[in-house]
Amino acid sequence: MQRFVFDFTEGNKDQRDLLGGKGANLAEMTRIGLPVPPGFTITTEACRAYLADGDVPSTLDEEVAAHLAALEESMGRKFGDAADPLLVSVRSGAKFSMPGMMDTVLNVGLSDRSVDGLAAQSGSERFAQDSYRRLIQMFGKTVLDVPGDPFEEALAEAKTAKGVDDDVDLDAEDLKGVVDSFKAIVLKHTGSDFPQEPAEQLRLAIRAVFSSWQGERAVLYRRTERIPDDIGTAVNIVAMVFGNLGADSGTGVAFTRDPATGEQGVYGDYLPNAQGEDVVAGIRNTVAISELARIDKAGYDELMRSARILEDHYRDLCDIEFTIERGRLWLLQTRVGKRTAAAAFTIAASLVDDGLIDVDTALGRVTGAQLAQLMFPTFGEVGDDTPKVAVGVPASPGAAVGAAVFDAHRAAARAATGAPVILVRKETNPDDLPGMLAAKGILTARGGKTSHAAVVARGMGKTCVCGADTLGVEADRAVVTAADGTETVITEGDIISVDGSTGAVYLGEVAVRPSPVVEYFETGEVPDGDPLIAAVARLMGHADDTRRLGVRANADTGEDAARARRFGAAGIGLCRTEHMFLGERRVLVERLVLASGPDERAPVLDQLLELQRADFGDILRAMDGLPVTIRLLDPPLHEFLPSLEDLAVSVALADERGDDSEEHAREVRLLAAVRRIHEQNPMLGLRGVRLGLTLPGLYDMQVRAIAEAAAALRAEGLDPRPEIMVPLVGDVRELAVIRAQTEQVLAEVEGSGDVPIGTMIEIPRAALTADRIAAEADFFSFGTNDLTQLGWGFSRDDVEGAFFGRYLELGVFPASPFETLDASGVGELVEIAVKRGRETRPGLHLGVCGEHGGDPESVRFLHRAGLDYVSCSPFRVPIARLAAGQAVLEERAAGAEHVDSR
Repeated sequence: MQRFVFDFTEGNKDQRDLLGGKGANLAEMTRIGLPVPPGFTITTEACRAYLADGDVPSTLDEEVAAHLAALEESMGRKFGDAADPLLVSVRSGAKFSMPGMMDTVLNVGLSDRSVDGLAAQSGSERFAQDSYRRLIQMFGKTVLDVPGDPFEEALAEAKTAKGVDDDVDLDAEDLKGVVDSFKAIVLKHTGSDFPQEPAEQLRLAIRAVFSSWQGERAVLYRRTERIPDDIGTAVNIVAMVFGNLGADSGTGVAFTRDPATGEQGVYGDYLPNAQGEDVVAGIRNTVAISELARIDKAGYDELMRSARILEDHYRDLCDIEFTIERGRLWLLQTRVGKRTAAAAFTIAASLVDDGLIDVDTALGRVTGAQLAQLMFPTFGEVGDDTPKVAVGVPASPGAAVGAAVFDAHRAAARAATGAPVILVRKETNPDDLPGMLAAKGILTARGGKTSHAAVVARGMGKTCVCGADTLGVEADRAVVTAADGTETVITEGDIISVDGSTGAVYLGEVAVRPSPVVEYFETGEVPDGDPLIAAVARLMGHADDTRRLGVRANADTGEDAARARRFGAAGIGLCRTEHMFLGERRVLVERLVLASGPDERAPVLDQLLELQRADFGDILRAMDGLPVTIRLLDPPLHEFLPSLEDLAVSVALADERGDDSEEHAREVRLLAAVRRIHEQNPMLGLRGVRLGLTLPGLYDMQVRAIAEAAAALRAEGLDPRPEIMVPLVGDVRELAVIRAQTEQVLAEVEGSGDVPIGTMIEIPRAALTADRIAAEADFFSFGTNDLTQLGWGFSRDDVEGAFFGRYLELGVFPASPFETLDASGVGELVEIAVKRGRETRPGLHLGVCGEHGGDPESVRFLHRAGLDYVSCSPFRVPIARLAAGQAVLEERAAGAEHVDSR
């Protein structure tokens, strides 16, 4: 019979697929002898069965009862017993940490009968009533779907009536009144009394965890983080330990290193006389972990010892949730902690220095997305006219500027219009996830570095400031009260600037400055005493030493080419010559289109030749000694001409006026030409090689400009290495004609050198006939953007805003196929072309020049497909370099796993 429940003594950290991350780590901590409350885990397989069948497996309740009986025996108490009750917590725990999952329910098993027993057992009536009100509130919100606001309002009313600010100042009688109010709220919203049977509470809570897997928040988070929908969640049932038993008790969250900067030392928050979720909920501002040494030296020392054991054991930054119950430390959870991008690089390098991991492992610990975050700008000098209105805890670094919005759903709606927003809340909770995902930054009045807002923001790479306790957040505004009593009001829509590195909040827009990581890429200099830049330099160097793929850049000017080279590009993979025909040069293209024959075309081509020669000279000079792939003109000519509609209106109005000017005659001729070449779908029309074959002299002019620019530079003693790429070839005969013409022009230019001639593979037919096309091509460069458009049958510009959102929502796309290469469809076309092209020409050089070349997941696929290089925008060159190095490590690991499996 299949088992669905495992005791903590039966598992280990490698069983995350079965036990979820939380359950596997609880089992691991138990295994290595750390103080973990007893408990058991219901597996992800039970969740998958629930999702498939609509109910839990038939044997699950019986298994849970058996493990609960064993838990009762080990604890010496009965679950929900009236005299001496055992209470448990119920927590979700998928393989991956998911802020969108169900909140923890504490104190399950408590009832009207057992609350007096808990009071007698603990010696505190106040503690028992506080625990009961927490159960009703948590259970009501997470299991019974009661709105959270009525509970908060009832608690606030009790504090107001008492004349106190904090929950801890309510006594036992006050809390009895809160319990009665909470039970009335449950009855009002559900039509039933709060369940009094402990077994029923546990049964409902388990099923609520499974149901929450399909909740809106969880689905949204999985889609954002690309977590599979079919892995399910585990459920952890843990014997309760209590941090709300008085001043000698408390709860906290600790990190073995600073998750914001990576600095060594234990960081975190502690809240005396508090329970479970109080720290992450931010209901009271916490104290730093260092304060625990003063409050409870023995508990602090034991926590430090446990933190060292866990970091050494997991060989990484660990995030630890703990409770101190009357001086005794209990570890409730550990996991590899979420961290900022800066901390990820710093910690990875530091762990190498500490001898805990090797540099290969360190390289695998950072991501392209994190590197991209580090390349965004930070705040520069703040002007005197931009007031600093608040200072909070710098929880997740970065510079965020946007309109203050005080509701998560309004924030998401406003961001959907393209407006940058800052989500401002008292504290966040999982219901705020849509707004947190949409916001540029997050600001809360409560909480610390381990609050819900801080943890989620760090995981998503969002700027976050927490615990700005001078900030009073209301429904549609915030009031900041200064030390002298003066007030600043921030209303919804006001622009604010949030500095996640210092905790400062400014009213108004603060200018940003370049990222120090970008400055490092620009200069190659590593400032003394800067651990972040030193870590980036070290890991990037190892990626470069490891990778097989070359990395080039897409650049169309000498300035872009020079910057790409500074960023580590080993050449230009795509120079788009159509970008050189815009602006003032449009008039030359217009004259070319209007030319009636060779005599009128020749002077125009001569002018363009001079301009193009200078263009190519600048780029080849910047990339001296490195390859520069220049794509001959690709887009349809009418993109360089006035719009058909505007011309038609202008000509019609001039005709109506009886205009007989020379300018009107020119517009009439131009309208006829535009009508002649206008296309309903330019992506499928007169462009690329078709243009070169039908407009005499155009491609010859560009080839001559390339050859003459190269010859001139070579005469200066430089080493230009141009490559000529023919776009949009669908048949080898097209390429054969252009190649013959190109070779003839090159032969006419003395000193042009050996110039490879290749083609873009961007039409499915080209991929399928790559064996024939390779006979005329020195190289292939895959234009994966057009290959995606033609493979899927839609135009990117037309459809991204039309239905992509719905497709992502439905799971049709795991990600936009224009961001991450569609490996199973478009990717297979690439693989076919690679195989067939190299069958004809074994040494065929292969690259990719779409923006997929800067997407880490796509880079890893292209490495496996056997390409020689990727090309992307200059800004993404470092990201591609990093991903290319990681692709080799993944390949080695896969090979080792394959060997082991045999």
